[in-house]
Amino acid sequence: MTIRSQKQLAIALSTLKGFTKYTLTLEQYPTPSSIAAEWIWSMALQGEVAGKVILDAGCGPGILGIGLLLMGAKKVFFLDSDTNVMEICAHNYQTVKEEYEIGEAVFISNDISLFDYEVDIVVQNPPFGTKQEHADKKFLEKAFTVAPIVYSMHKYSTKNFVEAIAKDFQFQITHLWRYQFPIKETYAFHTKPVRSVDVGLWKMEKLNQYDEFLHKIQQPKMKELWDNKDDEVWENA
Repeated sequence: MTIRSQKQLAIALSTLKGFTKYTLTLEQYPTPSSIAAEWIWSMALQGEVAGKVILDAGCGPGILGIGLLLMGAKKVFFLDSDTNVMEICAHNYQTVKEEYEIGEAVFISNDISLFDYEVDIVVQNPPFGTKQEHADKKFLEKAFTVAPIVYSMHKYSTKNFVEAIAKDFQFQITHLWRYQFPIKETYAFHTKPVRSVDVGLWKMEKLNQYDEFLHKIQQPKMKELWDNKDDEVWENA
């Protein structure tokens, strides 16, 4: 069987088993199948899925990675520090594999900081950093060191932080999608059956040497030197 539409992909992903228990400090909230399908379908249209090796960081039950495998990814590393949810992820992979011909999966239950493989792309919906400040920072730091393309979802209110860390690692933000992310009543402190969180999905690409040069000369001091350059001034910049 082959996935032929975004709607069909969303339906397939909606059948996956979800979290059976939640760990508050990990801020475990399931990615809705409709958002996951739109995310993955967009990647596929850009030629970023078929034949690629991808890391699904903080994978949870595996909705993103399994969706990528359904769309032709060669290999997906599923990584999560929660051993219980990794069992669910592996179960979902085996269930899907019985119905579809999909690529290889590697399951790693460990902290994101210890991942040491190079991949083509990283996809991640890390903790928002609400319960543990900047819990998403180490996900971005690792992603920027193992792949030239990173898709990462964060609270939209942290936009300045995402932009700053991408710049620090010489990554350029090429796309930004915005979603109302539904969070169902999960923890004792939740007072509504469902509430929406304003989130952004950032696509970031590593700058090549020429891009880095252009990026550098846009900085105020360098731009002034470049705009008013003569050979002597530029040699001493």
